[in-house]
Amino acid sequence: MPNQKKDLLQGTLDLLVLSVLSTGPNHGYRIARRIELVSQDALKVNQGSLYPALHRLVTKGWITAEWGLTETKRKARIYTLTETGRAQIKEEASSWVQFSQGVTAVLQTADLI
Repeated sequence: MPNQKKDLLQGTLDLLVLSVLSTGPNHGYRIARRIELVSQDALKVNQGSLYPALHRLVTKGWITAEWGLTETKRKARIYTLTETGRAQIKEEASSWVQFSQGVTAVLQTADLI
């Protein structure tokens, strides 16, 4: 089961990061921690997955990254959602809802949930 949770996270990490950044700029550690907190630790984000995802999102122009200070005055890259990223999250979220509703429908017909 742990591998399945990891695969699910890798497949949805961009959406999760964009979602967290839709509430305001943040640095990597806080993004990961927010995902864990909101999911009640059902989703774990490791640095080996998070930082490549952040780099990918910057490259796509969905987020920006600038050096700044954290709430504890440590130097860190602060990530901010762009307007393009804001449009993308709406598209990604819509696709995710359709996908999850489809999966739920199949599981329900098999009396699994």
